[in-house]
Amino acid sequence: MSPRVQLRDDYLESRLIRRRLVFSAAFIFVLIALVLGRLYVLQIVEYDHFNTLSDSNRVRIKALPPTRGLIFDRNGVVMANNLPSYRLEIVREQVDDIDLTLQQLSGYVDLSEQDLKRFKEASRRRRPFESIPLKLNLDDIEVARLAVNLHQFEGVEINARLTRNYPQGAHAVHALGYVGRVDVDDLNQVDEANYAGTSHIGKLGLEKFYESELHGRVGIQQVEVNARGRTLRVLSETPPVQGNNLYLSIDSNLQKAAEQAFGDYMGSVVAIDPTNGEILALVSMPAFDPNLFVNGIGVDLYSELRDSPRRPLFNRALSGQYPPGSTTKPFYGLAGLETNTIGASQKVACRGFYLLPNEERRYRDWKKEGHGLVDMKAAITQSCDVYFYDLAYSLGIDKMSSFLAKFGFGVKTSVDSTGERSGILPSREWKQKAQGMIWFPGETLITGIGQGAMLVTPLQLANSTAALSQKGKRFRAHLVRAVDSSQTDFVREIQPEVVEDYQLKRKQNWQHIHKSMVNVVHGLRGTAQGIRSGLKYKIAGKTGTAQVYGIAQDEEYDAETVSDKLRDHALFISYAPADDPKIAVAVIVENGGHGSTVAAPIARQIMDAYLDKPS
Repeated sequence: MSPRVQLRDDYLESRLIRRRLVFSAAFIFVLIALVLGRLYVLQIVEYDHFNTLSDSNRVRIKALPPTRGLIFDRNGVVMANNLPSYRLEIVREQVDDIDLTLQQLSGYVDLSEQDLKRFKEASRRRRPFESIPLKLNLDDIEVARLAVNLHQFEGVEINARLTRNYPQGAHAVHALGYVGRVDVDDLNQVDEANYAGTSHIGKLGLEKFYESELHGRVGIQQVEVNARGRTLRVLSETPPVQGNNLYLSIDSNLQKAAEQAFGDYMGSVVAIDPTNGEILALVSMPAFDPNLFVNGIGVDLYSELRDSPRRPLFNRALSGQYPPGSTTKPFYGLAGLETNTIGASQKVACRGFYLLPNEERRYRDWKKEGHGLVDMKAAITQSCDVYFYDLAYSLGIDKMSSFLAKFGFGVKTSVDSTGERSGILPSREWKQKAQGMIWFPGETLITGIGQGAMLVTPLQLANSTAALSQKGKRFRAHLVRAVDSSQTDFVREIQPEVVEDYQLKRKQNWQHIHKSMVNVVHGLRGTAQGIRSGLKYKIAGKTGTAQVYGIAQDEEYDAETVSDKLRDHALFISYAPADDPKIAVAVIVENGGHGSTVAAPIARQIMDAYLDKPS
């Protein structure tokens, strides 16, 4: 029996095939619809969003830091400028492993712990696409070594930038201040957006006070980059605006003369134009080179400067507070005349000491045997302490304090710089507030010779002397004479600002003080007569010697046996020419001894440099 043969059912097979084709077509149609729908969403609905993302991968925003403004002295001598230098920078978002990159880079350049610390601090504040400096001021060898190996490091760049430079070195450093690398504290005090790409900021002095003028305005550059982040072309650019230039009132030649006159002494000199408050010289000795701080000073070198017993980093001119000693006597003398407490010709007997009523304590004169009968002219000329003990007792601390306040004692001058202190002008209210104690008559006496709690800064003393030379008119002391706008080429001059114009009751009162101060230098018994030899002009001055530590009643001061740091401070205030003042000078020499032998000769050299210049 032959096997059965299965006959094909063509109809059924064709139906099955058709069903499968329909299902496949429907499935393909759904897939195509989904793709087209998604394509519609991407290309139409969300076009703007994804177009922006695409551009952000292709286009980068770069900050263009502005060029810092220059600083000149009053005669156009460059005090601070900018020099080109190379720096190593990293764009974090282009680096896969930042720690590995830093480790590898250390094989080509010397990276200190400070460099790494600053970089990590900046990384926390800066946006990922910003270029962050790792090491500044690369030398030629480091640049060459990095250049040939730069292809190994994605996101690492060598960029040429301008960096701050002080061509005069330590000259006038305490007036100028310096710039340093931007840190977190700095960014909290400025518009961070305007400091994008900026690595330096003013830290002290004029550089900090005029930061908004000197910095300028950041620029923006849009660049097209490839997949590796390398720049292909610049798409658009808003150039940065350069900072404004400053013209100082300081005379560089006079400043150098003052610094040289100081020699190895520690202390300060401030010279002011009494007719407008312009500071002609501001010296604090010893000084230091500000260039050391621009790109980051080493720990060892900074420690050496910070811990030096000579304190070169300390700005004595603005922050130093010293007892003024006998330099206050002309002011107290004028107070006595103005309040009718004493007459110019009234005499006081000086026996070498002074006694308060019903007290046995002796307030000694610097001259052991005394000066005999002295009037005001003789008392100022010879610096008689007993005369001013008696005058202080008659005036009382209330009149003394209120009168000296008119000449700027006890308050800041509001100079255009940083770090200024106010000194101390003692009064009943001050002592009660500071010490919670009442005022004693003996304190009035020692205040009358510029000792006790009274303290002044060299700038304050110079500004007060300038006011005295102008018969009570006191200008705000300032270091900047003009600001030169980089945008408009317009020079804005700083106008003199009168902060006090005390009107004397009688002009002859000032003449009495003025003639007495002239006699200090030009009189036969003047305490500063040693500097008058060869003078072509007249100087009005007053010497001062301020004790650093107290001496018991039965003891005597012996400079030969006292350690250097406990020796008296030497002071001298002056203005010249005496009849038409063009310069006022205050000199304070720390532990210098007598004002007549140390401070006065320094002032003479400064005045010669300014007034006796060759035509």
